Amino acid sequence: MYKIKGRIQHYAWGGKTFLPSLLSIKNDDQLPFGEYWLGTHASGPSFVQLSENASTSLSALIQSEKKRYLGNKVTSQFNGLPFLFKILDVHDMLSIQVHPSKASAEAGFEKENQLGIPLTAPNRNYKDQNHKPEVMVALSEFWLLHGFAHDIEKRVNEFEILSLFKEDFMQGGIKGLYKKIMELPVETVDDILEPLSARIIDLYHADKLEKSSPDFWAARAIETFKQEDGHFDRGIFSIYLFNILRLEPGQAIFQGAGMPHAYLEGQNIELMSNSDNVLRAGLTPKHVDIPELLSNTAFVPTIPEIMKGEVGIPNQVYKCLVNDFILYADCIQAGEEKVISCEAPGILLILEGSASWSTLHASLETDGLDSLFVSAGEELKVKANSKTSFFLATVPSTP
Repeated sequence: MYKIKGRIQHYAWGGKTFLPSLLSIKNDDQLPFGEYWLGTHASGPSFVQLSENASTSLSALIQSEKKRYLGNKVTSQFNGLPFLFKILDVHDMLSIQVHPSKASAEAGFEKENQLGIPLTAPNRNYKDQNHKPEVMVALSEFWLLHGFAHDIEKRVNEFEILSLFKEDFMQGGIKGLYKKIMELPVETVDDILEPLSARIIDLYHADKLEKSSPDFWAARAIETFKQEDGHFDRGIFSIYLFNILRLEPGQAIFQGAGMPHAYLEGQNIELMSNSDNVLRAGLTPKHVDIPELLSNTAFVPTIPEIMKGEVGIPNQVYKCLVNDFILYADCIQAGEEKVISCEAPGILLILEGSASWSTLHASLETDGLDSLFVSAGEELKVKANSKTSFFLATVPSTP
């Protein structure tokens, strides 16, 4: 067991107070704090506190003795820590995106390598060879887009900007409709979205739009993403095509390969496979590769499956349809003790409270936000000095 410190990602959409407050960091320069990463991904490996005066990366620690830290099963199955654990503060809307399957990621990574596209190039789609299924747990009221709407035919008839493409939908289904929209000339996009903008922007500023309405998020997107050359972002169409979800603190949702989605507002915990592969569909100034996006998107109506939960209550499990990770949430009251058996390697994210943690080889104290890496096979004992809430990210015990 070791204390670890994550990596801060200063993405432009991040807030300026939530993560600095959690991390007890001054933000005098008013930088955006988008994500806090815990894991071994090359774009932001965590630091391990070996002693008072020595530290290393979590990647280097695990590489030094893989079977000791990961256990035989995870070493054999993944050859590394298979998940990445994050805290997000979504102040501004994130891009509409899709994550590839494992096979698509491997093929895409190899293709871009052969083309000589640097890993850091802005037009690079695949940063690694892994898929990126993910589960998110809301820490606040959280809004997101999730999959094509289950009532999409009704929407095509109801919303004027979609009814223009009714024939495309009738002939080619969701894929035909979405392909048509994503391949529209920018001038046509502007011609369609200009009257929409004229209708909803004043309503948005007058607080006359509900957050459950696509008009609300479309208006916000128009203001946030209108390009410097004056063109509208075609991602605005997707807001009318996707399910708009509101999650309460503790509720969760899983998003697998091919599921189009976008985070709109709020704070959450996110656990995913160890990857940073993102294919974007709009609401972003970043690279959009339409053919690659279309080849990786699941064009099916989606009925959202929201997992129940609450923040700060004990013994919750967020199961996911992958072998890479599973997420537990727990809470113990002052004076209580608990034993946690970690068959697989895990990362503990302590959100609040003061507690003592011990294994056969180490004893540590935590107070407030903190994180621990626990090796495979360790038995962890915790005693709370005050109410302590935490998440445990680990690997499922059965394949």
